[in-house]
Amino acid sequence: MTADATTAEAGRDFIRDIVQADLDSKRHTQIVTRFPPEPNGYLHIGHAKSIALNFGIAKEFGGKCHLRFDDTNPAKEEQEYIDSIQRDVRWLGFDWGDNLFYASDYFERLYGWAEDLIRAGLAYVDDQSQEEIRLARGTLTEPGRNSPFRDRGVGENLDLFRRMKAGEFPNGTRVLRAKIDMASGNINLRDPVLYRILHAEHPRTGKAWSIYPSYDYAHGQSDAIEGITHSICTLEFEDHRPLYEWLLDKLPVPSHPHQYEFARLNLTYTLLSKRVLTELVRGGHVSGWDDPRMPTIAGLKRRGVPPEAIREFIKRIGVAKANSVVDVGMLEFCIREVLNRTSQRRMAVLRPLKVVIENYPEGQSEELEAVNHPDDPAAGTRTITFGRELYIERDDFMENPPKKFFRLSPGKEVRLRYAYFLTCRDVVKDANGEVIELRCTYDPATKGGNAPDGRKVKATMHWLPAAQSVPAEIRIYNPLFSNPAPNAANFAADLNPDSLEVLRDARIEPSLATANADDVIQFERQGYFVRDRDSTPEKPVFNRTIGLRDSFAKG
Repeated sequence: MTADATTAEAGRDFIRDIVQADLDSKRHTQIVTRFPPEPNGYLHIGHAKSIALNFGIAKEFGGKCHLRFDDTNPAKEEQEYIDSIQRDVRWLGFDWGDNLFYASDYFERLYGWAEDLIRAGLAYVDDQSQEEIRLARGTLTEPGRNSPFRDRGVGENLDLFRRMKAGEFPNGTRVLRAKIDMASGNINLRDPVLYRILHAEHPRTGKAWSIYPSYDYAHGQSDAIEGITHSICTLEFEDHRPLYEWLLDKLPVPSHPHQYEFARLNLTYTLLSKRVLTELVRGGHVSGWDDPRMPTIAGLKRRGVPPEAIREFIKRIGVAKANSVVDVGMLEFCIREVLNRTSQRRMAVLRPLKVVIENYPEGQSEELEAVNHPDDPAAGTRTITFGRELYIERDDFMENPPKKFFRLSPGKEVRLRYAYFLTCRDVVKDANGEVIELRCTYDPATKGGNAPDGRKVKATMHWLPAAQSVPAEIRIYNPLFSNPAPNAANFAADLNPDSLEVLRDARIEPSLATANADDVIQFERQGYFVRDRDSTPEKPVFNRTIGLRDSFAKG
C-alpha cells in the first residue's frame, strides 16, 4: 500500500497534509516523530490522541517514532511512571522498536550548549528569587523589567554556572536565563529560565546533577539531537514555538526540527489535568491511578475498555487546529461497538430475588443450551443448569406494576431465556414487608421458549440456578464527575457521589468463576463486564465496563 493510500485510509488532517508535502518536495526523505511524555504521572486518554498521531504518522509514511522521556524534573518523576508509560503505549498497540530515549541521555550536551550561550552573551545567571522573576516578567499589556543581574560579564556567568553545577548553592538561589527581550510581546521570550538548581536524586542519573534544564530548553534540543522532522505537540505550546526556534537558531544543533500544534482532547464529564489526576489519587477520591473511573490508560484498561475502541475513537474525532469539547458519548459508542462484536454472552443476576418453581420436581435438574454469541455461530454454545430454585433480577418483579410493565408480577407470564414460560403465583415477604421469594409455576411444554398453542409473552428475562450459580462482587462504575464541564479549580465540588456502586451479593454463571480470563463479557440485559485484578476464584470481582445503553442522566 502506498503512503497516499494508507493516509487516505487513516483519514486526512492538516498535519498529515504537511508531512506529505514535505516528502513530495524532498524537504525530508524520512519522517521521524516522537512521543515525549514527562514521567510524572500516568498517561490518560488525551495522551492516547498524541500517541496515535505520532506513531500513526510514522507508520503511514514509512518513518519511525521515538518514545522519549522528557525527564528533566526529578522532584516529580518516578520509575513507576516510566514503566507504566511503556506498558500503556504497548497496550494501545504501538511500538517504538529500538527508539527509546531519555532527555537525561543528553544532559552533558545540553549543559555544554548552555555554556555556549553564556559565551555568546545570550544567557546569564540570575540571583533573583522565583517570585521576583515572576513579578518582573510583566503582563500581556506591560513589558517586563530587566534583571539587575542581566549585564553580568561572561566570565562571572560561567563561574557561577559551573558552581551551580558543582552543587555549591541551595535550591532556588540562582537560575540560568536566556537573554532575549524583556519587552517582547510573547512572554515566553522574556528571558526564560534555562536551568534551575535542584538537589534531588534522578531516577536515571542519581545524584550526578545539582542543576536541571527546563522543559522548554531540553525539549527542542532533544528533538534536534534525535533528528525529529515533525515535532507535534498540543496547542498550548504554540506560544512557545518562537522560543523553540530561537534556541535551535542560536545553538550548534545537528538538525532543525519544526514544531506543529494540534488541539488537545477535551471530553465532557472528564478532567485531564495531570495536577487534578494526581490530587484525585493522593486525596483518596479514587483507589489509585488505575481506578476504573479514571481517564488514565491504566484505568480504562482495568475497566475493560479495548484498545481498539480507543484507537477508533481517536480516529473519529480527527486532528484539528481549534480546541473543542468531545461528548464522552462518542467514546462510549466506540466501546459498545467493539464489545458488541467481540464479547461472549453470559447471564448474571446483579440483585438476586429467589424464585421457587412449585410444579418442578424436587431434586431434579436439566441442562439447557445457551448461545455464546448471537451473531457468531463459531463462538459455540454452553449449557446452563435449570432446576426448581432460581434467581431472577429484583427489578424484573413488581407486586403492583404500572400498566406497561411487562415483566414478572402476580398472575403474569414471562419467558425465561433458553428455558420455559414462568407464571408468578404467590409472593413471600419478611417481617418488614420486603419481598424475599416468589412462588411460581412453569409450563413444561414451552421448553426453548415457545408455546405449542402459539400464545405470546412480551418479556424475556435472564435467570440463574440457585444451587449452581456463584456469588460475586460487581462494581458498577459511573462518571467520576456529575458536571458535564467539571471545574478543575474546585474539582471536588463536581465529584459524582454515585460514581461507584458495589453489589456484593450478585450471582454469576459458574464458568465465569473458574475461567479466570480477562476477556470482557456481556452480561445479558446488563452491560459489559470484566474481571478485576482484585478477583479470586473464591471471590470473583467484576467491573462494569459500560452499560448496554447510556443510563447516566446528563444535565
